[in-house]
Amino acid sequence: MNLKPKKSLGQNYLVDKNIINKIVNCVVIDHENEILEIGPGTGKLTESILNKKPKKVFLVEKDEKLSKLLSEKFQNKIKIFNDDILNFSNSKLLSDKSIIFGNLPYNISSQILIKFIFNVNNFKFKNLVFMFQKELADRIIAKVNTSEYGRLTILTNWKFNVKKEFDINPSSFFPKPKIKSSLLTFTKKDKIFKLKNHSSLEKITKIFFNQRRKKIRKQFFSIFENKKEIDEILKLDLNLRPQNLSPEIYFKLAREYEKL
Repeated sequence: MNLKPKKSLGQNYLVDKNIINKIVNCVVIDHENEILEIGPGTGKLTESILNKKPKKVFLVEKDEKLSKLLSEKFQNKIKIFNDDILNFSNSKLLSDKSIIFGNLPYNISSQILIKFIFNVNNFKFKNLVFMFQKELADRIIAKVNTSEYGRLTILTNWKFNVKKEFDINPSSFFPKPKIKSSLLTFTKKDKIFKLKNHSSLEKITKIFFNQRRKKIRKQFFSIFENKKEIDEILKLDLNLRPQNLSPEIYFKLAREYEKL
């Protein structure tokens, strides 16, 4: 069977056993956890997960050849879905104790993260353990007032506490990517800022960060006509730039936008 990684699917197989073990040990896995692994590739991480004896292991693999290989390799130890994770919606598989792993394809990794932030398919889970291109990971965990800080930081911060675990060198993969990767773990926040719809936060952040170098005055007035009212609630300095506003300010702006 030809298992040459497909560039079109962004496949880079993780082959470093030490890194694989470090990834699995980032979270506690026991017999109560269901595991969903996105893009398991040749199954090296899957193997390490199975050694922890979780309750169930589900794999979502888009590549048909790899799906067949994994099915033959692990047989009844796993249940595999030959599907694209962006279309996958079998939410009944998981519970509040589920952990979702993913060595995410670089070309769609932000889309996958957004899927779980907005969680339109109502997936239940306890943790996400996701690997990203380092540059993207830096944007996800960026601090206010930095050049990396942006929409993805704010959207992620709405739902999750995020921890950077470690960086991963290109030599840990086959084929070797040209850049470093980073592993992040995501835990759902106990208290999530209430919004009627995630699209309001999406819209607000998009309007503001479309002109990230400009002062927010123009963007603010394009959304809110009743400046004085909103000003009294948020006490905004309109001479600031988008990267100067904390995630909480964007959540509040989104809530005010929903009232319009």
